[in-house]
Amino acid sequence: MKNLKKIILNSNGRFGEFGGRFVPEMLVEVMDELKKAFFKIIKDKKFLADLKKLQKSFTGRPTPLFFCENLTKKLKGGKIFLKNEGLLHTGAHKMNHCLGQGLLAKIMGKKRVIAETGAGQHGLATATMCAKLDLQCVIFMGVKDIARQRPNVFWMEKLGAKVQPVKDGGQILKDAINAALRELMADPENTHYLLGTVCGPHPYPVMNTFFQKIVGEEVKKEFLKIEGKLPDKLVACVGGGSNSMGFFYDFLDDKNVEMIGVEAGGKGIKGDQHAARFQKGSVGISEGMKSYFLQDSEGQMKNTDSISAGLDYSGVGPQLSYLKEIGRVKFTYAQDKEVLKAWEILAKTEGIFPALESAHALAEVIKIAPKMKKNESIVFNMSGRGDKDLFIVSKAMGDKSFKDFLKSQINS
Repeated sequence: MKNLKKIILNSNGRFGEFGGRFVPEMLVEVMDELKKAFFKIIKDKKFLADLKKLQKSFTGRPTPLFFCENLTKKLKGGKIFLKNEGLLHTGAHKMNHCLGQGLLAKIMGKKRVIAETGAGQHGLATATMCAKLDLQCVIFMGVKDIARQRPNVFWMEKLGAKVQPVKDGGQILKDAINAALRELMADPENTHYLLGTVCGPHPYPVMNTFFQKIVGEEVKKEFLKIEGKLPDKLVACVGGGSNSMGFFYDFLDDKNVEMIGVEAGGKGIKGDQHAARFQKGSVGISEGMKSYFLQDSEGQMKNTDSISAGLDYSGVGPQLSYLKEIGRVKFTYAQDKEVLKAWEILAKTEGIFPALESAHALAEVIKIAPKMKKNESIVFNMSGRGDKDLFIVSKAMGDKSFKDFLKSQINS
């Protein structure tokens, strides 16, 4: 299908049967205001220049495209490259849309920004942006995720953000999103809701794809410079979908580039301890959009499970659902045990600690790269670095010395 890029960034927020804007009546005007402001500023040369300046001087763009020479030799297949978004300020791709939405909020005259977070990277990026742009900041985060991502909670609070624990439901990302939407309804005039992925009601999926597409644009430019051609395959992890949409977007109309999205297989997809929406989910309407969800027969969202907090979400962005339906992007999953193995392999072969979310994409690369020809290339999006996952990884790998160290610090 031609002009996929145009379809994905269309102004009506519909992608085939997916997308839309399913919100309470009192939020209709809020979404109309946001949509109008967004589509106006992306044509504003000053806004785009200001954004580009901050991307370079504040966040550190462009991030490097790195040839994994040692991993390539180890797997004895196609050339493996990683896009190192982990080197972006705050350690993940999330800063891309946080900075864009923050500048937009300032133009709209908003004084206060609220956001949800699971892995904490979106919350950290939001808090950082708010400190830079002098905006009040409140971050909603499930109690379960607060426990899993305590370092990011510490940094958010030190940046001046208020971290609001969410005790409803499964106490994870989907519950934080619902809490943030309720807060927006309570004070829509002064508040901008900085939704952290390509989910939710229109214009959020389009808006966050626009601010994230710089990732794929840089990959294409850098790869052509290095290899003189386009990559054969692109691989990205898929939670809500912000990193994968940003990574895939610029290649959507390049039909010879295969794209693979990797969901959280958790402890296995036979039961309910996973977040594999395209493997075990169905189409429904929730959280302002029509898309794929893990839901029961009555349309209630199921709890999910993953070693990575950022992929532990029952829904997925509507653009990705559309791309799945038309066959442009293939979707698979990686289980927790495969993710931990991939994490360890990259650390020991290339000296890079990936975020657990990104290690899902790497797990798929490790499976398929050996089957590729030596003159073929695969690029995966390392959407974040692994600092935030220290406690999860050390516990999962049974690191007794680190556990003993923590006990000694508590006792001291």
